[in-house]
Amino acid sequence: MAVLKVKFTKIKRDKLAQILWILNWFSVISGTVVFSLGLFLKIEIRKRKEVIAKWDINSVPNTLISIGAIVCMINFFGGKICYDCTDANKFNRWKLIMFPYIVCTLCFTFCIFVGAIMCYTTRNELEESLYLGLRNAIKFYKDTDIPGRCFLKRTIDTLQIRFQCCGNNDFRDWFEIQWVSPRYLDMTSEDVLDRLKSNIDGKFLVDGVPFSCCNPNSPRPCIQYQLTNNTAHYSYDFMTEELNIWMKGCREALLDYYTDIMRSIGITTFVIWVFELLVLLGVRYLQTSMRNLLLQADPLCDSDGWLFENSFVETAMWNINKIKHLGNGNQISSVLDNSNMNVCTANHNSENAPPKYIPAA
Repeated sequence: MAVLKVKFTKIKRDKLAQILWILNWFSVISGTVVFSLGLFLKIEIRKRKEVIAKWDINSVPNTLISIGAIVCMINFFGGKICYDCTDANKFNRWKLIMFPYIVCTLCFTFCIFVGAIMCYTTRNELEESLYLGLRNAIKFYKDTDIPGRCFLKRTIDTLQIRFQCCGNNDFRDWFEIQWVSPRYLDMTSEDVLDRLKSNIDGKFLVDGVPFSCCNPNSPRPCIQYQLTNNTAHYSYDFMTEELNIWMKGCREALLDYYTDIMRSIGITTFVIWVFELLVLLGVRYLQTSMRNLLLQADPLCDSDGWLFENSFVETAMWNINKIKHLGNGNQISSVLDNSNMNVCTANHNSENAPPKYIPAA
C-alpha cells in the first residue's frame, strides 16, 4: 500500500511542476545563503587565528561552504527538470535521472541538517581552542622583537579593547607571566633586580596589567600597576572596590561572540533545511505522478503520486533483501566462475590426453 498517496489531475501536475520550478530557484538562493554564512564564519575565525590553537573548528564553515555550493548546483539542475515536467514528452528525457537526482538531493538535504547541528555542538571544542590559543598568545605578548611574534602585542591589545576583556580567564592571568619586554627593564634598578632574583625562572612578574585592560568608562584614572597593593593608591581597597579594568576574560568574551554567530547561522540553516525538505517532497510527488502517467495511454488523464510505493516496513524489508541478494549473487557468480573453470580444465585435459587403444573387431 502506497504511503501518502495523492491523485493528480493534469492541471495539478502542471501547477506542481511550475511551483517546484520557482521553489528550486529560491533553493538556489538559499544555497547561496548557506555558502555565504560559511564564508562569513570562516573569515571571522581567520581574523583571530592567532588566538585559536586548533584549526579543527574550521570544519563547521568548510561544511557549510561545501554544502551551499553543491545545493546551488543541484537545485539549478532540479529547476530545469521541474520546468520540463509540464510536458510528458520532455519528461522522457529525465525519467531515468529523476530518482538518482532525488536520492542525491536527500543526501545533501541531510547534510544541511548536519551543518545546522554542528553549529550547536562545537562550543566545547571552540572553548578549548580559545583557551590554548589565548594562553600562548599572552605568553608571547612581550616578544615584540622576535620575528613571527612581534604582532601578538598589537593583536592582544586590540582584542582586549574590542571585546572589553582582560587576560585569558580574567585579569589575574597577567600576574603569572612576564608581559614587559626585557628591553624596557632598567637593570640598574634594585626593584627590578629583586623581582628577577625572587622568581625561580628569572621572570619579571608584577601585579599589573597592560593598558588595554583599562575601562574608559570608569570615573577614576586607570590603576593598572600594583593592583593588589592598597597602600600604593589613595583611598583604594583591592578586595572591596570595583576595579577600573575589564573583569571579563577574553576567552569568555570570544566564546560568547562566536557562539552568538553560530547560533544565528544554525537557526538560519535549520530553516533552509526545512524549506529544502518541502521542495524534496514535492519533487518526489512529481516524479511518481509523472512515472505513473507514462504507464497510461492518455497523457491528459489522472495519475497517482506518493512518497513510498509500499509501506515503510515493506520498503525497508525490500531494501534489506536486495542487499542480501547482492551478496548471494556474488557468491553464485563466484561458484559459477569456479565451475566454468573446472569445466574448461577438464576439456583442456581431455584434448591433450593420448588416444585410447581400441582393439580391431
